[in-house]
Amino acid sequence: MLRLVLASRSPARLATLRSAGVEPIVRVSGVDEDAVLAAARSRTERLGPDDAVLLLAQAKAEDVARRLGDAGSDDGSDAAAAAGTLVVGCDSMLEIDGEVVGKPASPDVARERWRAMRGGKGVLHSGHWLVDLRSEDEGGTGATIGAASSTTVWFGRLDDDEIDAYVATGEPLEVAGAFTIDGLGGPYVDRVEGDHHGVVGISLPLLRALLRDIGVPWHTLRAA
Repeated sequence: MLRLVLASRSPARLATLRSAGVEPIVRVSGVDEDAVLAAARSRTERLGPDDAVLLLAQAKAEDVARRLGDAGSDDGSDAAAAAGTLVVGCDSMLEIDGEVVGKPASPDVARERWRAMRGGKGVLHSGHWLVDLRSEDEGGTGATIGAASSTTVWFGRLDDDEIDAYVATGEPLEVAGAFTIDGLGGPYVDRVEGDHHGVVGISLPLLRALLRDIGVPWHTLRAA
């Protein structure tokens, strides 16, 4: 039986897969994102946001894959779960005027962020990494591959009252870039150029392409 493991706690990514007919198993990685990025920056002069999201997606997917394939786990359940399994990890960052912005640390930061973003645009980068844990008998390739999607987002011209009301919901504090397109923030996004699923955090066309690279048709993941 073919199964997809989502190495992410994001409810938006889970809902996106479910809306496309895929019911993944959720396993959250234990990756220290700051440490991964710090190590990468020590090895290279420039780490762009598209590189960073891909690196973090890889770290998350491979961390979960290692734990699933660890035959030394206490009860063996994770090792058994590796059979017929594909693991996908994701990470997202918003880039505005060449600067990467993450989750705002406080309501005040979120308000400042939105005052700077309103009427402007940013690029949402989402990294995707796929690890094939299937055995050779199951058609497994042993592949660990990834790619990033980048979508340009135009933000509405919000007045201060709208910004205050949105920040008061608490939603902007929980997401990269302080906005959603699939939730309460949807009315404040004027348009996007690129895959809107990538703005949610998991690009379905890109994931389909990665799956195709390892010989897995998208429809084989759909729940019956």
